[in-house]
Amino acid sequence: MSLVSSLVYRRRSRLFGRLVQEALALYGMEVPAAAEIGPGLTVFHRGFGTVLHPYTTLGANVTLYNGVTIGRADPWVPQEASAMRRVVLEDGVVVCAGAKIVCKDGVLTVGAGTVVGANAVLTRSTGPGEIWAGVPARRVGVRAGIAVGRGSA
Repeated sequence: MSLVSSLVYRRRSRLFGRLVQEALALYGMEVPAAAEIGPGLTVFHRGFGTVLHPYTTLGANVTLYNGVTIGRADPWVPQEASAMRRVVLEDGVVVCAGAKIVCKDGVLTVGAGTVVGANAVLTRSTGPGEIWAGVPARRVGVRAGIAVGRGSA
């Protein structure tokens, strides 16, 4: 496990939480304590420039590259007036460098095993095992050999 991944898991510590948040900030990462992070998170390139919204859920074995943003599509609207409820990345999702996953209404779900390409801007939910790229992101393929459902082999 990388140093950055270790820090992400320790950000909720009662004793060292604030210190860990500051250490992550030195790497240019913002991971609020409210964000839910599953086991096996991999962060490449020390996650420089990565920002997660507090209402983010990452499943198991999610991979994040540098410059990833996960959050609201309407930051100018006060939080209490926003219709965004949560962004969920299911198990095995890969978010490549510079990608933005932004939600405006309800819950945006990135399906298990999905890849979001470099510099893509994803604004809607995806199915499992899909490949999304572009601005705005669109489905450009399906990953071969990826189980389609949660818990399937």
